[in-house]
Amino acid sequence: MIVLLGVLVVILGFATRRNPLLVVGVAGIATGLLAKLSPQEILAAFGNGFASSRSVTIFVITLPVIGLLERHGLQEQARTLIGRLGKLTTGRFLALYLLLRQLTAALGLTSIGGPAQSVRPMVAPMAEGAAERRHGPLPERARERVRSYSASADTVGLFFGEDCFLAIGSILLITGFVNTTYHTHLEPLQLALWAIPTAVCAFLIHGFRLLRLDRSLDHDLAASGGRSAAEGSRTAEEAK
Repeated sequence: MIVLLGVLVVILGFATRRNPLLVVGVAGIATGLLAKLSPQEILAAFGNGFASSRSVTIFVITLPVIGLLERHGLQEQARTLIGRLGKLTTGRFLALYLLLRQLTAALGLTSIGGPAQSVRPMVAPMAEGAAERRHGPLPERARERVRSYSASADTVGLFFGEDCFLAIGSILLITGFVNTTYHTHLEPLQLALWAIPTAVCAFLIHGFRLLRLDRSLDHDLAASGGRSAAEGSRTAEEAK
């Protein structure tokens, strides 16, 4: 049980807001030393873990590609595309993306979206473009709000959609733990089926919040526009 003190190192490191990479590295070394491993064995364990999880480092390729696409006008093209769809408001677009993200995650396609891959370069600019077509240039506060809703649509869609897929890690972890601990025979299909009502409720609840975003933006931007007009007239009167 003393080996589990490495978990305490992780908790203390995150509680004191240290560098996550440094905390995990120190916790791994501490765990290895407590398990009476030699420095060579600890280094070999780190190497084996890195070699068996090479997909984690795929961001090294993904981020430069996304950066090049943005440099050559990906966000501008996304805004232009959304500008051609006159009836697609910000809330409707994000609700549609939420549905698409849930359906693809339910099929196991969890990596085709995400904050870096789709939200920042495409989804958020398209949502902002829909809002700008309706309201004109957005103030910074409204722009950040649209971006946060864009990220929430991706996160909620992935979180509640992936559990409907049989071979996702969370489903396999739950079935393995329950079957081993309680000596039952729980099938992944049973959990996936029970995850469907939860996913539907998540879509209805968050979809309603996304659709309500249009009305909220209308109210807030109209109020801020009225204040700006009043301030402008007051400044003109003072100038006279």
